[in-house]
Amino acid sequence: MDALEFRAANPRLRDIFDEDAERYERARPRYPASLIEELVRVTGAGPGVRVLEIAPGTGKLTVDLAGSGCAITAVEIGPSMAAVARRRLAAFTGVEVVVSAFEQWRPPAEPFDAVVCATAFHWLDPEVRVPKTARVLRPGGRLGIVATHHVAGGTEDFFAEVQRCYERWDPATPPGLRQTRESDLATDTGEFTRSPYLTDVTVHGHAQEITYTADQYVDVLLTYSNHRALPGPARGGLLADVRELIESRYDGAVTKRYWHELVTAVRVGG
Repeated sequence: MDALEFRAANPRLRDIFDEDAERYERARPRYPASLIEELVRVTGAGPGVRVLEIAPGTGKLTVDLAGSGCAITAVEIGPSMAAVARRRLAAFTGVEVVVSAFEQWRPPAEPFDAVVCATAFHWLDPEVRVPKTARVLRPGGRLGIVATHHVAGGTEDFFAEVQRCYERWDPATPPGLRQTRESDLATDTGEFTRSPYLTDVTVHGHAQEITYTADQYVDVLLTYSNHRALPGPARGGLLADVRELIESRYDGAVTKRYWHELVTAVRVGG
């Protein structure tokens, strides 16, 4: 865990993403090809397969998944994010983007063959997310949940040094916070394994490293809810310090490592 994600579970931050959907689409990375390939294989996504995607955002996962030929209903809480997703998915006639919170969304009578959710499941109401997800799956249907972690790797000295910027501008930052290596992550699949509706829970990881210029890195920071939620002066000071650090000590560019975990399960009854 690091300063990018230690407050990510705060539900009050859930709606902030919709404030700047165009930046989100521009700055956030796509998912690695290996993850998409595994997700398509596990869910059986293809022509004739009905997929529900929860919280698609601007369609970072949806576009690649739609390329398999499956039909997708994508339920997105943010109207601005949904508008960008519709634009990006306009070429796929089998994709529908619905504006609604998943918790309040009324599913169709016919169950889905697969349900997927990428880097958003933690935002959903924990009392609702697994039971409702299971209810909309047909027996034998597949669940695919992607969790994204900011892990040690890439330009490691920068990510240790930049914590001082967070400690200066964000008093909620725990002192000495450092990134975790993916080998030390303890994936908690308890809510899936405890569910009477799900079986065959598995986890596979996919790494991705991306190099950012100072401007690109500041851009991606502005897509994280805890950064956007900072008071204006603190946010401005933090981003200025981060940019100056990259330009003065790291030749204008840093490499960041992401670890994407794909949790899969099967709906009981198939």
